Amino acid sequence: MAAPDNIIIGSHVWVEDPEVAWIDGEVFQISGDEVHVKTTNGKTVVANMSKTFPKDTEAPPGGVDDMTKLSYLHEPGVLQNLATRYELNEIYTYTGNILIAVNPFQRLPHLYDSHMMEQYKGAAFGELSPHVFAVADAAYRAMMNEGKSNSILVSGESGAGKTETTKMLMRYLAFLGGRSGVEGRTVEQQVLESNPVLEAFGNAKTVRNNNSSRFGKFVEIQFDKSGRISGAAIRTYLLERSRVCQISDPERNYHCFYLLCAAPPEDIERYKLGSPKTFHYLNQSNCYELDGVNDAHEYLATRRAMDIVGISDQEQEAIFRVVAAILHLGNITFAKGKEIDSSVIKDEKSRFHLNMTAELLRCNTQSLEDVLIKRVMVTPEEVITRTLDPENASAGRDALAKTIYSRLFDWLVEKINISIGQDANSNSIIGVLDIYGFESFKCNSFEQFCINFTNEKLQQHFNQHVFKMEQEEYTKEEINWSYIEFVDNQDVLDLIEKKPGGIIALLDEACMFPKSTHETFAQKLYQTFKSHKRFIKPKLSRTDFTILHYAGEVPYQANQFLDKNKDYVVAEHQALLTASECPFVASLFPPLPVESSKSSKFSSIGSRFKLQLQALMETLSATEPHYIRCVKPNHVLKPAIFENSNVIQQLRCGGVLEAIRISCAGYPTRRTFYDFLNRFGLLAPEVLEGNYDDKVACQMILDKRGLKGHQIGKTKVFLRAGQMAELDARRAEVLGNAARIIQRKIRTYIARKEFIAVREAAIKLQSYLRGNMARKVYEELRWQVGALKIQKNFRQYTVRKSYLTLRTSAIKLQTGLRAMTARNEFRFRKQTKAAIIIQAHWRCYQASLYYRSLQKAIIVTQCGWRCRVARRELRKLKMAARETGALKEAKDKLEKRVEELTWRLQFEKRLRTDLEESKAQEIAKLQDLLQAMQLQVEEANSMVINEREAARKAIEEAPPVTKETPVIVKDTERINSLTSEVEKLKALLQAEKQIAEEAKQAYTLVQAKNGELVNKLEDAEKRADQLQDSVQRLEEKLSNLESENQVLRQQALAISPTGKALAARPKTTIIQRTPENGSVLNGEIKKTLASPQVPETEEKPHRSLNEKQQENQDLLIKCISQDLGFSGGKPVAACLIYKCLLHWRSFEFERTGIFDRVIQTITTAIEVPDNNDVLSYWLSNSSTLLLLLQHTLKASGAAGLTPQRRRTTSASLFGRMSQGLRGSSQGAGFSFLNGRLLGGFEDPRQVEAKYPALLFKQQLTAFLEKIYGLIRDNLKKEIAPVLGQCIQAPRNSRASLVKGRSQANAVAQQALIAHWQSIVKSLDNYLKILRANYVPAFLVRQLFNQTFSFINVQLFNSLLLRRECCSFSNGEYVKAGLAELEQWCHEATEEFAGPAWDELKHIRQAVGFLVIHQKPKKTLKEITNDLCPVLSMQQLYRISTMYWDDKYGTHTVSSDVIARMRVMMTEESNNAVSSSFLLDDDSSIPFSLDDISKSMQEVEVPEIDPPPLIRGNSGFTFLLQHSE
Repeated sequence: MAAPDNIIIGSHVWVEDPEVAWIDGEVFQISGDEVHVKTTNGKTVVANMSKTFPKDTEAPPGGVDDMTKLSYLHEPGVLQNLATRYELNEIYTYTGNILIAVNPFQRLPHLYDSHMMEQYKGAAFGELSPHVFAVADAAYRAMMNEGKSNSILVSGESGAGKTETTKMLMRYLAFLGGRSGVEGRTVEQQVLESNPVLEAFGNAKTVRNNNSSRFGKFVEIQFDKSGRISGAAIRTYLLERSRVCQISDPERNYHCFYLLCAAPPEDIERYKLGSPKTFHYLNQSNCYELDGVNDAHEYLATRRAMDIVGISDQEQEAIFRVVAAILHLGNITFAKGKEIDSSVIKDEKSRFHLNMTAELLRCNTQSLEDVLIKRVMVTPEEVITRTLDPENASAGRDALAKTIYSRLFDWLVEKINISIGQDANSNSIIGVLDIYGFESFKCNSFEQFCINFTNEKLQQHFNQHVFKMEQEEYTKEEINWSYIEFVDNQDVLDLIEKKPGGIIALLDEACMFPKSTHETFAQKLYQTFKSHKRFIKPKLSRTDFTILHYAGEVPYQANQFLDKNKDYVVAEHQALLTASECPFVASLFPPLPVESSKSSKFSSIGSRFKLQLQALMETLSATEPHYIRCVKPNHVLKPAIFENSNVIQQLRCGGVLEAIRISCAGYPTRRTFYDFLNRFGLLAPEVLEGNYDDKVACQMILDKRGLKGHQIGKTKVFLRAGQMAELDARRAEVLGNAARIIQRKIRTYIARKEFIAVREAAIKLQSYLRGNMARKVYEELRWQVGALKIQKNFRQYTVRKSYLTLRTSAIKLQTGLRAMTARNEFRFRKQTKAAIIIQAHWRCYQASLYYRSLQKAIIVTQCGWRCRVARRELRKLKMAARETGALKEAKDKLEKRVEELTWRLQFEKRLRTDLEESKAQEIAKLQDLLQAMQLQVEEANSMVINEREAARKAIEEAPPVTKETPVIVKDTERINSLTSEVEKLKALLQAEKQIAEEAKQAYTLVQAKNGELVNKLEDAEKRADQLQDSVQRLEEKLSNLESENQVLRQQALAISPTGKALAARPKTTIIQRTPENGSVLNGEIKKTLASPQVPETEEKPHRSLNEKQQENQDLLIKCISQDLGFSGGKPVAACLIYKCLLHWRSFEFERTGIFDRVIQTITTAIEVPDNNDVLSYWLSNSSTLLLLLQHTLKASGAAGLTPQRRRTTSASLFGRMSQGLRGSSQGAGFSFLNGRLLGGFEDPRQVEAKYPALLFKQQLTAFLEKIYGLIRDNLKKEIAPVLGQCIQAPRNSRASLVKGRSQANAVAQQALIAHWQSIVKSLDNYLKILRANYVPAFLVRQLFNQTFSFINVQLFNSLLLRRECCSFSNGEYVKAGLAELEQWCHEATEEFAGPAWDELKHIRQAVGFLVIHQKPKKTLKEITNDLCPVLSMQQLYRISTMYWDDKYGTHTVSSDVIARMRVMMTEESNNAVSSSFLLDDDSSIPFSLDDISKSMQEVEVPEIDPPPLIRGNSGFTFLLQHSE
């Protein structure tokens, strides 16, 4: 990473900073090798030129997903890229094929759901965004394709997320190759379920992590030949045994000790435990609890995990008994004995713990005490027993505790491996190595030495792998290269492990000598390695030493090296625990073989660990490695905090920077020809203008700049370290000159613009002044004329005002008098009208009050009575509901109700007829009587008139008075009699009038009642119609469902051994009530013979008839096997099948084979799933035939009662309902209802369908869905390969880089939409085929709706997973392609395209967001409500963070909007809202038979000409008759 020599003033560079590791700034002065930099935080820094690195000012604002794409591959560039991506929650980044994972310290569930797994399944490495799934998928694909085992090495320091990463790898490998294991658990589940157990016994709190793994773990996942997981094994390395006895503040011991102390009270009492503060092995640190962790809950969780992995309750009890014994063992203290160098149990408290230890380990108390304070030495002559001083006794006690715990941990691992199971026949594995990272603390002991030795080994393997990858890259590009020197750490490995002079060998040698101490061991190291460049002796210490590792210097304290390296079990300890009465404890210490017990060969932890590590490296060398480097961004373990110094140290420890150094030793900068020309083409414009090949053009640019040492590959330009900076410096110089020219032109333009503006302002000022003077003269003239007009108008005004005042006064006086008179008149009339209104309202109120009270009383009475009746009915219904036949009674009541309504309807009709007849007779009588009375009245009137005339004449002709007296008396009597008779006639007339009035009133009442009855009759008819429709629909639905049940039962019976027996039963017929057979009980069924005996004379004609029918069927099948085409927009084959089946009455047969033959014909026709023309032809035929059957077939009641389906009882509510309604259709009431009410509305074309017809209909429906799915999937397969190219704009040709070349731009634009036009072409082809075959428009709409939904899902998911797609220019490209699809929808019309355009709403809104300008000014409300209302917050956040503008350099939304999005996403994740940002493709059938039926309401069978094959056949003459 040497700094370039061409840093100039104005260059943007990185310089070292003690706080943030690296800080960027701008060079403002260069003095020799010193560079003066103005940093972004305002400080001025003076740095050496060799420690200054150039900054890429054109780097994407969101960073790059692969750091090999960085223009400057150096330490600050890598750090800045990781920090930028981490800020956007992009925690994964590639460095070549190495994955760097930065721990987010928060849940990101959208990154690990099943949708994300589906996206990475089978995707090429590097095609999608960096992810741990991509590494796992690459390992799995390499294993399957090459047949070679693979390994994934997960490393990092404590707290970096290694364990979680391993879990994610296991989940994804289980997703790819999972299979069911024993007892319902899969192998991968068992491996994952073992984690809690291993974490409880192998993890502890350290300074850097609350759950640090204190052992290495290598999980071998075994696969069979088909790629399915067949077994697994867990290998562990270097458990930190010393932690059992020694811990430092603020760390903790292993979790299991604290979990046991927080166990339930009965366990505490059983093991005589207490607070962790009371145990020596736990109270060496003041940390007893972890934040956010409940040890009691974790204890129960660990017990459950033990159950899952197959550890029995007895074994669990023994395990925790051993753990408790270790705690009690640590509390045993010793005091000096009476003899020299002897010891005894210190006090009663220690005695109690000794007794408890012996009780828990089930061994003799005295033997345990002797083992702790005495040692037995066996010599050839005698057996010597010697005592131990308190210090040695404590050391022996600790050694015993460490040995027991180590054996217990090994037993757990072995038990888990046995539970998981291994595949001995497996040849392929994927190993996942979860191992501790490089460690460097204040105090580094033997454990850190072994851990760092492991990391040195892995780093060497890593360096070799990276170097190999570099060589493969160079070979692939066919460039000339020589061996590249890189820093190797073999000298450090030799320092540690070389025999006989390595540190481990010297340590083993020191351990074999009893008198060796850590001081003598350290002195031996100083003497042996005094001249080694990797070994440093501190000046102020006599036992410490420092090793210069690849990640830096690490000082080690040799004080405990000898004790921790010893790996032998004291013979007394072995004998004591082997003799334990507890089988579990005895199994941990099996008896040693005689040879091994007598052998004196020395064994050490270091040597054993070296052998384990050697075996691990051999395993890794036999596999193809993949690397994941986990990074902890901060020490406070909180999200959104990125500590540069901490991360840089981890990158160094993880070997990432070492890999970068290897890359820098060769060609660290690699650019494709397009990227190189796009960035540096301006250095040689003549090259771009010429018609050169890209490779030649790049070479010409490099030659022009005079660069040496570069290489030109097949697709890339390879530059040495520093050459990129040199080219950038020349490019900045060219851009600076261009900027100065632009500035000069702009300043000229601005100066001329200002001069023209000043000149125009002067002209305008002169014009204004002259105009102002003219306006003043004009104003004076106006004042003079105005004064004359004012005088004239004022005089006129005064005279007119006096006249108007006088006139107004007179008018007002007249108006007032007239108004007063009018108001008096109005007041009187108003009072009169008000009085009338008050009287009217008062009378109305009294009448209304009386009416309402009467109505209320009636309603209350009716409600009370109805409630009483309803309660009585409810009680009856409740009682009936408890019985088995409750629904049947309800059905019977419904029938009776229908009958009653029908009877009442007829009765009302008869009553109305009788009433009208009686009314007519009564009216006729009254009219006759009235006429008679009128005649009598007229006669009486005429008599009175005659009498009066006679009297008048008599008076006139009368003699004188003396003579007239008697006549007058006589006439007077006669007049009186006539008058009385007239009075009688008047009374009689009045009576007749009264009678006529009463009759008229009665007629009015009768007419009113008649109107009410008519209304009731109409309501009854409406209700009867509604009941008729409801019952008919219910009957049809139940019949259809029963028919489907019959199909399923008969299919089951067909494969059952009792099918033949059931089929052999006699068939039954249903006899419904008719006017001829009288009343038959509901559901009564009379059995008749299925096949009545036929006389022999009829058998032969019947056989010949069957043969003729068979010939006709053969001819029909042969005919429809051909392409018959279409007639009148309808498929001929479907219409032909329908007419023949209808004419032959095949739908009404109990048994027929014609349906199976038609289905077989369709099956044969669609055997080639890629022939869309044939599929469309049969899709049209099947849909048309199915619609005809839907409108023709009617499920019969008899079809529901075949012998196979009869049941005495029904177990479910639906079964009882269907049986009741099925029986009711056969009963008297329902047959009457069908005959009387439904007969007039029944479609004469409907046919009572039997079971075979209904089965045929179901099979046809299945074939319709299958054919539709085949056509849809064919269309998806055709456009799927093109969609991957449609989401990302193709690179522009070099000609388009030169401005002003219209022809080249037009060609490039045409090339941009070529892929979209191929999709449009495919859609056109399919639409043409579907329309040519007259496929119903409804099915065509559904097909294109699902296709556009598929396009939306694929494009949108690819957009979210590939950062290079989230650019401005790419948004314009996709938008142009979507415009092509919109144009196609418009041309296809609404009839066939339907709402397909709306299915693209996600990609449309996402692309619309990409191409809008001024994104930083948009608020979150505007984005979510106006721009992208359909997109979720996860989707918006991902698009916003991945966006980059490669065209205009604009930025994404503001940081405030990003922060609010992040807060809202956190809230959604807390509320358990689905956080997946990917879409799912719906491949279901989006319609049902009812949907198709509704879309085509009118189904008509067109008259078709019979095909030539059957036209001359006598069996098909009915087709000719129809056509004629």
